[in-house]
Amino acid sequence: MRARWILPGLVGLLVPGTAIAQGGAPALVRTGAFFESYSFGTGLAFSRISEFTIPIGVTQRVGQRLVVDLGTAFASASVRQPDGKTIDHSGLIDTDLRASVSVIPGKLIFNLVGTIPTGATAVPDTAIPLFGATATDLLGFTTPSFGSGGGVSAGFASAFRMGSNWAIGTGASYRQGASYQPVKGQPGDLTPGGEARARFGIEGPFGTGKYFRGALVYTTTGNNDLGGSRQSAIGDRVLAYAALSLPLGNAHLSLYGWDMRRLRARDSDQPQTIAVPRGNVLALGARLERPLGPNATLAPLLEFRHELTGPTARMELLGYLVRAGSDLRYRLSDRATGVLQAQLALGSLQSGGTRVSILGPRVGALIEWSP
Repeated sequence: MRARWILPGLVGLLVPGTAIAQGGAPALVRTGAFFESYSFGTGLAFSRISEFTIPIGVTQRVGQRLVVDLGTAFASASVRQPDGKTIDHSGLIDTDLRASVSVIPGKLIFNLVGTIPTGATAVPDTAIPLFGATATDLLGFTTPSFGSGGGVSAGFASAFRMGSNWAIGTGASYRQGASYQPVKGQPGDLTPGGEARARFGIEGPFGTGKYFRGALVYTTTGNNDLGGSRQSAIGDRVLAYAALSLPLGNAHLSLYGWDMRRLRARDSDQPQTIAVPRGNVLALGARLERPLGPNATLAPLLEFRHELTGPTARMELLGYLVRAGSDLRYRLSDRATGVLQAQLALGSLQSGGTRVSILGPRVGALIEWSP
């Protein structure tokens, strides 16, 4: 689930004035419900994938320099096969407990995250297709993974003013996961490799009422030890993100795009190595925020997503998706805000030279309040 919430606030973690450790309410509670379901044409091993998620998040300020966040979710997912049989999973996902310390207020933040393995670890081998289907970046499920063995990560984010209005930010983190048994009934544990991530961001105003945000994230991950001299490997990932916000009458238009390229795994040619193939995911979108009154804001959106993958020098099309919909944000009180979301996605998926259609809705409701 964590990955799906990174991009909208990516630069906000890097520049001053936007990190929660610099200000804001002393406590914030977030919860809601999201349902998404995609039906597929003939030619795949499944005809429908559905997922229901209830996210839960609490942010508590402790003193002037410490902010503690707790985040988890209940998720229920189902894959329907062409013969009518289903593969189902329900339960909590892993729980993240984060502490953010403002070492130098407005300039340097230290983050420590502990992932508690409250989600699924050892799962039946019959559930593996479900876990693989929800993890695809093309569909962008709210909860892409359901659990691991837990782990610990630590890092920092720093920010510096550039000129009178612009700011740049840098960040770095390292994560080490704990060993766990991924498949029930099969011997051997999976020992995750360490993951290092570096970030660079820039943002600031220009022109009349315009604002730019941009970020670059580089991630490298060590090989996972599968036991018995076996290992799995994934190549380095490079993610570039940019967003432009500009006034449009009494509304505000945001144009954004991000591109994630997964490189070839270094040890892909080694024996006993299962390598994730190269890949590239591109997303382009637009969002128009229009006030309907003093308490309500309507935000229609349109997004195009495109994914390539393959082990060879020339990657092949995995699929594309066009998503359209709208958010309605309403201020319920001085302490609470609600958001209603409705979207429809359509596109196609390539499978063995056959093009398969995709169609499905995403609906949700979210509430944030400060007790």
